[in-house]
Amino acid sequence: DEFHEVSPNKCKSHRGISLPISRVRLIMKSSPDVSSINQDALFLTTKATELFVQHLALSSFNNGSGKETNTLSYSDLANTAEETETFQFLTDILPKKILARDYLKSLEQMQEEDGDF
Repeated sequence: DEFHEVSPNKCKSHRGISLPISRVRLIMKSSPDVSSINQDALFLTTKATELFVQHLALSSFNNGSGKETNTLSYSDLANTAEETETFQFLTDILPKKILARDYLKSLEQMQEEDGDF
């Protein structure tokens, strides 16, 4: 039997990663500050992103209504982003949903308040 040497980079690029590396590379290259991407940096960024999303989902599931319904909802994610200091930077990306009529009402109130000055 003959042993074949396998490149470590080839093994790393597919082991334990669910996100498509090509998409992560595309997102990284969209930055004007990035001219080239090291394969190890790409792998680590992809793995770190997966772990972060997993942590956010698990925290949202545990803090939300997921335990009773065995589901994870958008509102669970939005609440976690708003209520957990670690995830507060996501509040612009995961805003709480509000009804259109409530939004229009708050706009009217803001316009009235601006008119008072």
